[in-house]
Amino acid sequence: MQEEIVIVGAGQAGAQVAQSLRQGGFEGALRLIGDEAHPPYQRPPLSKKFLAGEIGAEGLWLRPPAFYTTNTIDHIPNTIVVGIDRSAKRVQLENGDTISYGKLVLATGTKARLLPIKGSDKDGVVTLRSIGDVDAIRDRLSKSQNLVIIGAGYIGLEVAAVARALGKDVCVIEAQDRPMKRVVSETVSGFFAKLHSDNGVQLRLNTGIEALEGGEAVESIRLSNGDSVPADLVLVAVGAEPNDQLAADAGLDTDNGVLVDGAAQTSDPDIYAVGDCTRFYSGRYSRSVRMESVQNAIDQAKIAAQALLGQDVDYDPLPWFWSDQYEIKLQIAGLSEGYDKTIVVGDPAAKKFYVAYLKDNALIAVDSINSPRSHMMARRVIGEIWRDDLLPDA
Repeated sequence: MQEEIVIVGAGQAGAQVAQSLRQGGFEGALRLIGDEAHPPYQRPPLSKKFLAGEIGAEGLWLRPPAFYTTNTIDHIPNTIVVGIDRSAKRVQLENGDTISYGKLVLATGTKARLLPIKGSDKDGVVTLRSIGDVDAIRDRLSKSQNLVIIGAGYIGLEVAAVARALGKDVCVIEAQDRPMKRVVSETVSGFFAKLHSDNGVQLRLNTGIEALEGGEAVESIRLSNGDSVPADLVLVAVGAEPNDQLAADAGLDTDNGVLVDGAAQTSDPDIYAVGDCTRFYSGRYSRSVRMESVQNAIDQAKIAAQALLGQDVDYDPLPWFWSDQYEIKLQIAGLSEGYDKTIVVGDPAAKKFYVAYLKDNALIAVDSINSPRSHMMARRVIGEIWRDDLLPDA
């Protein structure tokens, strides 16, 4: 008889583990515990099409509810796991119940990073991680005119684009000197800064925040230079932190993420972890990495399922990401950290180009702007020595 497998976290990674286990022939009991009321759903559209009202909640679902019934996957919604008893091999639920496991998979994802700033607890100060978050933002946005976004990363800029399309006044405040500085070059940052400025977004770079002001609800933001920016709604989009506290409290090895090996196994041989909450060593990049992406959630989940089924696996992916802002699609292949040279192909003014990132003359990453062919080819040739015909024209 196969051991019962319990998956904590019913997002993209957790759902993929369950699906891959059944596809791989696992016939034992399989429980998928989620803290939301919805079936597992995709999160990237939250800040884009779902916020814009172009799709409803059902359009986000990875599978219809009947899929889990048909495949004998016990999806347990609205349930929070608060502890792991490793010696007894049980998880403890918030309501006091326990669930036994033979093998346990943690797919706990991330949580929004909060701001340690006066006034950040006021009504109208929000983050964006879930369907419920977006429902609340959309309702508030319908009654507001002045939206302030703190953070010029993917989510902040995607929401800015949607809000401008809805006719809202948008101000984006960023502590760094350019948008998306952590993940793209100056060329790409400059392109998106101009794109948003041309669309009426007020970008305030190199700018700190002193306080969020108002009564019970936020009314304005006081900046470090003394300026005040009106705000009916404030979105805090300053990154995410891994939900690794459950693992840490259970004595598992963590370091800004649950530490796993190439088989997605934690420091406990009966516990695995997958997706945004994990950190693993990448031989490709010769360092430890934690990735927040759909690609990583799906691929690492498949690896974990294979390992649970007894297969020999070693996870070392080529990461890729994307972002949609206005009519622009940014597609990223690889990790550009540590690059020593960039090559721009195409014309940023024409809104169709790519930037190749090199390290020691080897291609380590490519940012493609409205250039899908270069993105797809880049995913095949990352790691090769650069030559002029390595990638197609933009």
